[in-house]
Amino acid sequence: MQLVVARIGRAHGIKGEVTVEVRTDEPELRLAPGAVLLTDPAATGPLTIETGRVHSGRLLLRFEGVKDRTAAEALRNTLLIAEVDPEELPEDEDEYYDHQLMDLDVVTADGVEVGRITEISHLPSQDLFIVERPDGSEVMIPFVEEIVREIDLEEQKAVITPPPGLIDDRAEIASSREDSA
Repeated sequence: MQLVVARIGRAHGIKGEVTVEVRTDEPELRLAPGAVLLTDPAATGPLTIETGRVHSGRLLLRFEGVKDRTAAEALRNTLLIAEVDPEELPEDEDEYYDHQLMDLDVVTADGVEVGRITEISHLPSQDLFIVERPDGSEVMIPFVEEIVREIDLEEQKAVITPPPGLIDDRAEIASSREDSA
């Protein structure tokens, strides 16, 4: 199974280093020196990580054969893809790979069917489940502990406790203004 683990950003310096946008919770495992990664587009890879370091809060990588800024800049926006055994699980019991969450049934804590997870969107602040409802519409559910209470892989379901208005029209509107009528 293939997992996207990073996206290559800008070249850094003149010796072939690039910044990377990390898309894995295990960068020390997936982006370590010696790791061989597939790429999208495929024509730019595979790439073997030669060195890695953190600079000003950003991960910088250098790949074998990429020795100057021009070669590094040519890799910009390339996705780095790791081959992972489909049976492999994340180290932390509260972490999941996207493929484990896809197609899970989403139900509320009181058993009301919401839909099925069709996509996971990884945003800078949080991840979102894109859930297809039985009527074909979609709803976005933040993958945060306050809302997603349980992931049960054996039962193939995600149990949520949505706030009013997230999946229905029962939004509670609070206002500090007094009615002037």
